[in-house]
Order: sequence, then C-alpha cells, then structure tokens
Amino acid sequence: MKHEDKTYNWLDKIILPIILIIIWYILADVLMILPSYTFPGPVEVFNSFINLLTSGRLVTDILDTLYKVILGLIIAAIVGISLGLMAGWSKYFERFTSVIVSVLRPIPPIAWIPFSILWFGIGSLPAIFIIFMGCVFPIFVYTVDGVHRTKKVLIESALTFGVTNEQMITEVILPSTIPYIVSGLKVAIGIALMCTISGEMIGSSSGIGYMILTSTNLFDTGSTVVGMLLIGFIGIIFDYIFTKIQEKIFW
Repeated sequence: MKHEDKTYNWLDKIILPIILIIIWYILADVLMILPSYTFPGPVEVFNSFINLLTSGRLVTDILDTLYKVILGLIIAAIVGISLGLMAGWSKYFERFTSVIVSVLRPIPPIAWIPFSILWFGIGSLPAIFIIFMGCVFPIFVYTVDGVHRTKKVLIESALTFGVTNEQMITEVILPSTIPYIVSGLKVAIGIALMCTISGEMIGSSSGIGYMILTSTNLFDTGSTVVGMLLIGFIGIIFDYIFTKIQEKIFW
C-alpha cells in the first residue's frame, strides 16, 4: 500500500510539468506564435542542453555555481547561527544587534554588487559575498526565534544543575534550536541561488549566471532557458534535502 502511495505521489508531481511541456511544445514548435529567439521551444532547449553538455561547459558552470552557493551558505550559517544563539540568549546582545540588523536586513543583496566588485574585484569572491549578505539575516532571525522558543523547563532544569552560559548554549539551547536553524537554511538556500545568479551576471566570469548573461547577449535563448531551468532544478534538489532533514528532526 505504501509503495502505491509513493507511486501516485510521484505521478502527481510530474503530471503538471508534463502538461506544461506539451503546451509549451504546441505554442513554440507547432503553432510558432513567436520567433524562436524570443520564445524557444522545448526541442531547441533540449538541443542547447546537449550542446552545452557535450562541450563540457555545462558541468563546469554547474560546479562553479554550486561552489559559490555552498561556500557562501556555510559562511552565512557560521555567522548567522553563532550571532543568533548569542542574541537569543542575551537580551543585551539582542538589543545591541537589533539596530544593525534592522538597517541592513531590508537592503536587497544585489545592492551590494557595486561594493563587492570594488572590494573583491571580478571572480568568485563578489558572488560569495553577495550570497553571504543575502543568507546571513534569515538564518540569524530563525536562530533567534528558535532560542526564544526553547522550553523554559529545559533552561530551568539546566540552571538547577549549575551549568555555565557556554554549556547552556551548546548543550541545551543549540539542540532545541536545530529545527528552526534548518528552516532558516531552507529559506536561505533559495535566496543564495538568486544571489548567485545576480552576482555571476555582473561580477563573475563563470557559473550558470554568467552563462545565462552571455547566451542572452548572443541571442542564444535556448541556452538561456537551459540555465534558468538548471537553477530551478538545483533549487528542487536542495529543497528536497532540507525537507528530508526536517522530517527526520520532527519525527
């Protein structure tokens, strides 16, 4: 019975994409309502995918983008979780950081692109910095919220045993906050992908974003759509990973 449920679950997920591809094929390749350079069909996109794959460029760009996303997310997680734990536990530190967070958090990550180029030049570092700026705040906010939601009975019990502040944070607060941290990381990964593409379009010479930009400039819209779909596919993979982690935690 469970096997049948899983089969139907996967069928439900692929029915809509198949229908959309069929509609896309009819509009673009059968009816040809618009020129291919403005509205490439699935056949052209598939051919572009094969050309990029066989040339080796596609794999290189994917690995380069994943490197930036993962490194930027790791740095943001280290900073966001550390500061979030301290701010959630210490009301003084939370008041101290609240003004800075309130000012910087609403600023779109892409607004940092000119400064990232001035500070780090052209390459991977500007994109990593933009990813960090986009991801650190949601991770920080989710971590603080998780600390605030820690059950008081756990804290009171730990205080009864005379634990230090360091032990309280690492052995009581942190384990209780992990579900919220994972939720923050799940939100941050989507932001990281968007930031990566924006950063690669302006401050980088490699990656999927750079591929999308150069393809668009050459009116190679088939390759442009390949890049867009790749970002969506990578996002689905990361979302699936974090969803499974959440299921394990909340189980």
